Amino acid sequence: MAVSASTIGAAIGPGLSASEAARRLADDGPNELPTTRKRPLLRQAWDVVREPMLLLLLCAGTINFLLAEPLDGAILMSFVIVVITISVYQEHKTENALAALRDLSSPRALVVRDGQQVRIAGREVVRGDVVLLAEGDRVPADATLVDCVNLSVDESALTGESVPVRKAPAPGPGSLGEAEAEAGAGAGPGALAGGQVAMGAPGGEGTPWVFTGTLVVKGHAVGLVQATGAETALGRIGTTLGSIEPERTPLQREIDRLVLVMAVVGVGVAVGVVVLYGLVRGEWLEALLAGIATAMAVLPEEFPVVLTVFLALGAWRMSQRHVLTRRPPVIEALGSATVLCVDKTGTLTTNRMRVARLVVDGVVHEVGEGPLPEAFHAVAEYGVLASPVDPFDPMDTAFKRLGEQGLAGTEHLHADWVLEREYPLSERLLALSHVWRSPRSADHVVAAKGAPEAVADLCHLDAADRAAVGAEVEAATADGLRVIGVARALFEGTDELPPEQHDFDFEWIGLVGLHDPVRPGVADAVAECRRAGIRTVMITGDYPGTALAIAREVGLDHTRWLTGPELAAMDDEELARRVPGVSVFARVLPEQKLQLVQALRANGDVVGMTGDGVNDAPALRAADIGIAMGQRGTDVAREAAALVLTDDDFSSIAGGVRQGRGIFDNIRKAMAYVIAVHIPIIGMALVPLLVPDWPLVLLPVQIALFELIIDPACSVVFEAEQIDPRIMDGPPHPVGQAMFSRRVLTIAALQGLSVLVAVLAVYLWCVEGGRPDVEVRSVTFATLVLANLGLILVNRSWRLPLRRTLAERANPTLKWIVVLAVGLLALLLSVPALRDAFAFGPVSLVDLVVVTAAAALGVTWFELYKLRLARRDRRRARADASATAQP
Repeated sequence: MAVSASTIGAAIGPGLSASEAARRLADDGPNELPTTRKRPLLRQAWDVVREPMLLLLLCAGTINFLLAEPLDGAILMSFVIVVITISVYQEHKTENALAALRDLSSPRALVVRDGQQVRIAGREVVRGDVVLLAEGDRVPADATLVDCVNLSVDESALTGESVPVRKAPAPGPGSLGEAEAEAGAGAGPGALAGGQVAMGAPGGEGTPWVFTGTLVVKGHAVGLVQATGAETALGRIGTTLGSIEPERTPLQREIDRLVLVMAVVGVGVAVGVVVLYGLVRGEWLEALLAGIATAMAVLPEEFPVVLTVFLALGAWRMSQRHVLTRRPPVIEALGSATVLCVDKTGTLTTNRMRVARLVVDGVVHEVGEGPLPEAFHAVAEYGVLASPVDPFDPMDTAFKRLGEQGLAGTEHLHADWVLEREYPLSERLLALSHVWRSPRSADHVVAAKGAPEAVADLCHLDAADRAAVGAEVEAATADGLRVIGVARALFEGTDELPPEQHDFDFEWIGLVGLHDPVRPGVADAVAECRRAGIRTVMITGDYPGTALAIAREVGLDHTRWLTGPELAAMDDEELARRVPGVSVFARVLPEQKLQLVQALRANGDVVGMTGDGVNDAPALRAADIGIAMGQRGTDVAREAAALVLTDDDFSSIAGGVRQGRGIFDNIRKAMAYVIAVHIPIIGMALVPLLVPDWPLVLLPVQIALFELIIDPACSVVFEAEQIDPRIMDGPPHPVGQAMFSRRVLTIAALQGLSVLVAVLAVYLWCVEGGRPDVEVRSVTFATLVLANLGLILVNRSWRLPLRRTLAERANPTLKWIVVLAVGLLALLLSVPALRDAFAFGPVSLVDLVVVTAAAALGVTWFELYKLRLARRDRRRARADASATAQP
C-alpha cells in the first residue's frame, strides 16, 4: 500500500545526510539549467568603447596626434583606459548584485536531510534527495513519486498541454527506505547507487514521474530525485525558464527622452561650434577638437549609468532588509503606493500558533501547561487525528503540541494507527477529514476539522445547535482567537470508503481556539504608513471578531468592515464605492482578493497586495505591487509577485516602501546634480568661442578629467546616501508625475547657472587681468572643480542645511571623492610636469582664495533657500499644533 503524505515521518526515513548531499552537489554541480554566460572582459571593454563618450575621446586623441600634440593624445587615450576600467567595474558590481538577487529569489525545495525537513534553494537539490511537494510548488528536479495524495501536475512547460495530469505513486515497495534499497542504496541513507531509475516521458495520466519546472496544482507528494540540472528532461531538450525580459519603466522612458533631446542638441551645438571656430579662427582641426569638447560637455552619458546602478544596488540593499525585488518597475511603484492589502496570519501576526482555548458543550477551558481535563480529551484527540503526523503548517504543529502536552500518558494518542485516506480541504467545503484504521479493529475512525460552519454542515446540526456554536465562535473571535471546529465519525466494516466527506455520519465534538500573537513592530509600521499617506487594509479568512481584535491591536481603523459573503453580493460598481472607507475584510476567499484589487485600482489607488497561495496569484499579478511571502508562499505566488518578503513580516513591507522612496529620492538628487553640473561645463566650452582673443578653458582633455570626478560622484556618492528619516512623512509620489518636475528642473538649472556665473566671473577676472592663457585655464578649471564639489555637498539633502547633513548623515564614499578630487587638483596645479601636460599654469595663494570663495558663492543661494523652507515648515508645524490644541 502506498504511504500517505501524512505518514511521511514514519515512512521516508532520514533522507540524505548533509555530508552526502554536499558530496553529490560537488560531483554533479548545482541543480540549475545552463544560463547565459557572462560576457568576457574584452567583450565588456569593447561594448564600453562603443559608447558615444568613449568614441569622442578616441576622436579627440587622434586629432591631437594629427596636431603634433602627442602628449595630449596619450593623456586622452589613457583616459579611455581609465573610463573602461571604471565602467567594467560598475558593470561587474551591478551583475554581482543581480546574480545574488537571482539566487535569493530562485525556487525553493522542501527536502529531508538527516531525518529533518529543511527548506533549501532549488539549486542545492541533489540526486537521491527526498523531496516533499505540495500544491503551488514548482518541481525542483526530475523525481519518481514514492507516495502522493490527489496529485495533479501542470506539465505544459514540457508538453504544451494546458490540462493538468493526474499522478500516481510508483508501484512496489511500501516505504521509501525499501524503494531506496531496491534502487541500490550504498552511499548512506536515501542514496542511490548504480545509476538512476529509468523515467518515462512527460505527459500522460497516472504516471509516477514529475519533472523539473512543472507545477503542482493539487495535492501533495513525496518523491525521490533522479536527475538534476542539465540531466533533467527540461535540460536535455534545452528549454529555458529564464525570467521575462524586463519592460522599460516610465522612469527609464523619461530618461531616454531627456538623453535623446540633449544628444540632439549636443550634436547641433557641436556642429555649430566647429563651423563658428573654423570661420572665425581659421583652424579647422582645432575647430573639430573644440566641437568634440562641446559634444562631450553636452552629452549626459551619466543618466543611464545612474539609473542602472541605483536600481540594481538599490534592489540589493532592499534584499538585505528582507525584501527581494523581482521586477524593476516595482521600485517606482513603491514610492506611489496608497493602499497596502495584507494578510493577517503570518504577516501581521507571527504565524506561531498555540491552542489557547477548548470549548465542549458550552464549557470553556483555557489551555495551559500540563494534562487536559477528561472532558476535553476527545476534542484534542480528534484534532490531532485530523492533522498530519509530521506537521509543517503552524496550525497543525499547534495541534500536535496540544496532544503531546495535554494527552501524554492517555489512551488518546494512536501512534500505531494507519491512515487510510485523506479528504482534502476544498473551495466548496472548508473542512478536511482523515480516515484511520486501528490494527485491533476492522472499523474506520474518521476525524474532521475546519471552519466551524463547514464542520457544523458535516454534522448536519439543527438551527438551535448552529446558533449555539455561532455564539461560542463569536465569543472566541472577540478575544482575537482563530477558531476551528472538530468532529468525528465511525465507518464500520471493510467496505469501500465513500467519495465525499458528507457521506460520513459526523458527530460534533467542540471548538478549538488558536492564538497567533501580533508581530513586534507591526503597530509602529502601520502608524508609519498612515503618516506616509498609505492606508493599510487587512484581508483574512478568519471571522470578523478575530480580525477586529487584531485590527485594534495594530492600530487599524476598525469602525467598518466587510465580509466575503457581503463582497459576493455586490456588483463591481457598489464594491468600488464601498471599499475606500473599509480597512478590515473578513471571511474572504482567496479569489475575492482579485475583486478587491480591481475595486481599489478603479478608485485610482496604487495597490500593494500580499499573498502566498496558488489562488492568490491573479490578485498578485493584477496589483501594482504584488508581494509574495517568502517563507510560506508557494512558488506560483512568488513568480506572480513583484516583491518577495523573506521574513513574511509587515514591517518589512513598510521598510520596502521606505527604501523604494529613498531610492527614488536619491535618483532624483543625482539626476538634478548631473543636470546642474553640465550647465557650467557647456557654458565654459561655448563662451570663450564668442571672442577670438579669449583662451579656451575646456579642451577634451580637461573635460575628460572632469568627467572622472562626475561619474563616481553621481553613481557612488548619491547611491550610498542615507535615506531621509522624514521620507515617510510626505504623501505618495503621484502616479504619472515625472521625476523631472518643473520644480526639480528649475532648481537644477538655477544651481548650474549660479555656478556658471561664479566660474565665468573668475574667468573674466583672469582675462581682464591680462593673465597668460595657461593661468586663466588653471584658475577657471580649479573654480569649476571646487564648485562641482559644492554641488555634490548641497545636493545630498534638499531639506537639511549642509552643516546638519554633514553632522547627521554619514556617507563613507563622500570623503574619498572629496579627498581624491582635491588631491588630484593639487597635483595638477603644483607639479610642473602635470601642469604642462594639461596646459595649466601656476596658481597663487590669492588665486586659491578667489577660487574657493567663488565656488562657495556659486552654491550658497541653495543653502539659503533650504533655510527659508525650514522656517516655513516650522511656522506650519506651530500653526498645526495650535489648531490641534484648540477645543
